[in-house]
Amino acid sequence: MTGLGTIINCACVLLGGALGFLFGKALKERYQDIMIKACGLSTLFIGASGAFEHMLVIADGQLDTAGSMLLVISLCAGGLLGEVLDIEGHIETFGQWLKIKSRSERDPHFIEGFTSASFTICIGAMAILGPINDAIYHDYTLLITKGILDAIIIMALTSSLGKGVIFSVIPLAIWQGLMTLLARLIMPLMTDTALANLSFVGSVLIFCVGINLLFGKKVKVANYLPALVIAILWALFGW
Repeated sequence: MTGLGTIINCACVLLGGALGFLFGKALKERYQDIMIKACGLSTLFIGASGAFEHMLVIADGQLDTAGSMLLVISLCAGGLLGEVLDIEGHIETFGQWLKIKSRSERDPHFIEGFTSASFTICIGAMAILGPINDAIYHDYTLLITKGILDAIIIMALTSSLGKGVIFSVIPLAIWQGLMTLLARLIMPLMTDTALANLSFVGSVLIFCVGINLLFGKKVKVANYLPALVIAILWALFGW
């Protein structure tokens, strides 16, 4: 069944969210604050490790760096485009609508939880390659693995940021569903280099999510999402 992998992934997110919500309700405010900081630190290091994996290389027996130009151009050009399109504003408007519809007006962390969780589970190569494998090869292994990882992340985020996190299942379903439908068109573009670039820039954006969790909203992560497209184009055109 095409799309089964995304259904399983979404189910894992809902399960993790439900467990996190039940656990979070039992926590006092100061413990929730500790959990938020813990999630922020974890997200920082997950993003940093993914970025350094692509950026630090061994050349002639010495540690060297790679991909600096890709990173600078992708983030600068992508950030400018995202700012013009006001992607962050549109996502927050949608989050505000969800907040009202779910009767969560008194939840101060709803939008923060929704956006942080959405970026964390939707950004990355697995969210593209998984649906492609699902649609073309009926191989759900990658999405099942991703679902387990997402469940753990969502459980931790929900316990600290509340039920807004659970609604990240909506953009996840839309994004991976779209990737499944467009799989045959997208697959030729997903070369090894394109996936590596996507993972590299995506890891930097996840690092920025961690910054926002730790220090409050410092980076408009959504406005940098076009950087992911530029990273793929960089690989396709051999820049």
